[in-house]
Amino acid sequence: MKYSEGFKAQAVAKVLDNHGRSINEVASDLNVYPATLSNWIKQAKEGKLGSIEGDSIPPSQRHPGEKFSLLLESKTMPVEQLGEWLRKQGLHSEHLPLWEQELTDFMKNKNTDLKSENTDLKRQNKELQKELARKDKALAEAAVLLTLKKKYQNLFTEDEES
Repeated sequence: MKYSEGFKAQAVAKVLDNHGRSINEVASDLNVYPATLSNWIKQAKEGKLGSIEGDSIPPSQRHPGEKFSLLLESKTMPVEQLGEWLRKQGLHSEHLPLWEQELTDFMKNKNTDLKSENTDLKRQNKELQKELARKDKALAEAAVLLTLKKKYQNLFTEDEES
């Protein structure tokens, strides 16, 4: 999924605002790759990056990382400035609670998926442990049989020679 031009411009602004934050720190905060952020900075310096106001991606198609960043930013925004900020981002007030619910559901599903994957891995591990124990027993039995076969042959060849 593509990032909106506004998101890119804000990310570049966070790096270039001279608050001493590195590209890696800002990229980590925004959940984007540092190389991607570096490309956006390069585009901005070349004048190829759009402005914050020129958002061409509809709110419903924004990247989850962008939605999360915008949600966090909206929570720190004073109520008096929230309306202007929403317009600047090309959003409506109903987008924020919808995104919050969407991200909450996403995290719950992710947690459920991780639990089921963990359960599957535990079951698979238990089966592999049983299989390994069975093969260890078979190997020990084969070693005993091989040893007995050698001793048996040695016993009868010595008796015949005497």
